[in-house]
Amino acid sequence: MSTASRTTPAVLAAALLLAACGSESASSGGEVGEGDGGPVRAEALCPSDVARYGSASSEPSVRPSGTPTALPLPSVNGGAEDGVKITALYAWGLESGCAGVDNSADFELTNQQTETATYTLTFGFLSPSGGAVDNAEQTVEAVGPGRTVKGTVAMGERVGDAPEVTGVKVIKVRSVPQAEASSASGTCPKSGMHLYADEGDAAMGLRAVGLHLVNCGTRPIRLNGYPRLTIQDEDHRPVDGVRILQGTDQISTGLGGDRGPQPVVLRPGEAAVAGLAWRNTTQAGEPVNAPYVRVWAEPAADPVMVVPELDLGTTGKLGVGPWRKDETHRDSAGGTAAERP
Repeated sequence: MSTASRTTPAVLAAALLLAACGSESASSGGEVGEGDGGPVRAEALCPSDVARYGSASSEPSVRPSGTPTALPLPSVNGGAEDGVKITALYAWGLESGCAGVDNSADFELTNQQTETATYTLTFGFLSPSGGAVDNAEQTVEAVGPGRTVKGTVAMGERVGDAPEVTGVKVIKVRSVPQAEASSASGTCPKSGMHLYADEGDAAMGLRAVGLHLVNCGTRPIRLNGYPRLTIQDEDHRPVDGVRILQGTDQISTGLGGDRGPQPVVLRPGEAAVAGLAWRNTTQAGEPVNAPYVRVWAEPAADPVMVVPELDLGTTGKLGVGPWRKDETHRDSAGGTAAERP
């Protein structure tokens, strides 16, 4: 999937259709009229009577109090971006007195892959000029191959004099196989460990992300060495030409990944961390952007896929530090490794 296809807007824009509270519907019987792919008009409702508009196949459902404006769609059967199609946008104008109420959009997601996957979708809410008002993420878990599911994504509260929302687009679609989905908490996987990546840090072209492993099982976990990694591009194809270095000192000193590996024993509730580090320097050649990293905590472990969004530039290098005990991790009882007997 190219960068161009990933950022092409699927923009829904139109003038707001506002009316007084308690006015009659645009169609008889208080229902919303839908033409053959034409605009969908919204009735202005009292705060306690807000209903859902814009989707011909869905039953009405209660939305936040206030007066919604369902913006016209270019087509009810509009194109999809990486399997995601926006089916309705609900904007809350200043005139409605609902400036603090979330704007939202309905979408349909089709799993075009051959295995069950968990998705993280990023949407951009747009102003009348096409500029960004806010971004919002939505996670959709365990979508079977070929299956289509429906969902709603909401923007955060409008702050101050933020522009009105008149459009929405799909910014980014990320998916991982359900069997390899990372987790930081919740039900303990069969492996007896939660493995996930943190949000990381970025400064002056240097990137650093932590891989975290938590023993959520009932037996000790023994580690001695480095996580094993493979890198995948946006289409889950292996990325060639990138050297995975043991240690992060060749990327930057002072990240703590230049010390050799030491044996680590994690009792139930304890955690370990290993660092990823890279630079996004771009010189001659084709930059490498690889969102996915497949991680084996130890040789016999099942792989877990994380999404650190590697922007490796043309450096061709990714450093990985050794596993070390995370003395700052707090278990479910609230204690850290340093505080345990």
